[in-house]
Amino acid sequence: MNNLDFSVVIQAWPYLWSGLLFSLALTAVAFVVGLVLGTCLALVQHFEVPVLGKLVRGYVALMRSIPLILVLFWFFFLVPIVLGHLGGSGRPIPIGATWTAFITFGLFEAAYYSEIIRVGLRAVNRGQFEACQALALSTFDTYRSVILPQVLRVASPIILSQTIILFQDTSLVYVLSLTDLLGAASKLAQLNGRLVEMYLVIAVVYLAISSAASQCVASLRKRYAIAGLRR
Repeated sequence: MNNLDFSVVIQAWPYLWSGLLFSLALTAVAFVVGLVLGTCLALVQHFEVPVLGKLVRGYVALMRSIPLILVLFWFFFLVPIVLGHLGGSGRPIPIGATWTAFITFGLFEAAYYSEIIRVGLRAVNRGQFEACQALALSTFDTYRSVILPQVLRVASPIILSQTIILFQDTSLVYVLSLTDLLGAASKLAQLNGRLVEMYLVIAVVYLAISSAASQCVASLRKRYAIAGLRR
């Protein structure tokens, strides 16, 4: 332990910071895309739309059954080939590593968020729907103003827990040679030979962010548990 030198971490912090910003940006975009798309997928299943509902269930099952790293490889190597054939040129149309990461993470997380929203929709009291019908609200207004806000509020602890996992999974972009927080630390560690110091600091950063988010999850669970008891 006496041989540890954390001064190299301080000197390299701007590079690590840029990697952290990329990880946070990827998490934020994937969260927004995943939640919006996941909500749409959940509604398709909730309304049991013919044919489309089965396709959505198949998509969700597929995404939840294979590793994210495999989806990244599929999108990065296969989608350019498919686009090339669809375009008629026959040549692969490169998407780029950054676009691959953002699109893939969004599509992948949508499957998980959709299951969270779908279960939340099934948990809504039937009386809520009957009350909306009594008020002559349209189906769109019912879900936009009454049902979905309740589902998102009650499911927020689970959604946030999934987002923590999403943040941790951003380290998988190393397979695309992108520089996230872990990727930046790995590159610097190989250059200066300070692997222990770099990985220790990065572990602390991941721990701090994940722990803070976990505290938010616990706070939300406690808040809604108390609200449920008051009702």
